[in-house]
Amino acid sequence: MAVGYVLVERGNPGNLEAPKKFYAQAKSKGVLSLRKVSKEIAEGSTTVSDTDVLAVLNDLTKVLRRHLENGEIIHLGDFGTFQISLTSDGSETADKFNQSLIKNPKVAFRPGIDLKDMLATLKYEKAK
Repeated sequence: MAVGYVLVERGNPGNLEAPKKFYAQAKSKGVLSLRKVSKEIAEGSTTVSDTDVLAVLNDLTKVLRRHLENGEIIHLGDFGTFQISLTSDGSETADKFNQSLIKNPKVAFRPGIDLKDMLATLKYEKAK
């Protein structure tokens, strides 16, 4: 299988006079729900049902939320690592900084070895 991409024309935000260039952007082929993921995991196992898997994945979401809100990094072995990342506007001095300057919090995911290996061997095709 291959990952689809489309070409998008973009300007250079650092140099508005520069000519625009075309860049690849990944094109998804659909969305896989948590329920569908749980069914697929259960199909590969003879010991757990899709309901059991769904319950575990729902609990994983709750555990991730609780520990990320606590500022912890969650390392899930070969799967990968989750942590909070953020950016902020700057202040002239440290004393003038306040939390209202913090912007754009995100959950950052760093893939583990299996997903890194997959990324290194991806094939691509232009989407229709």
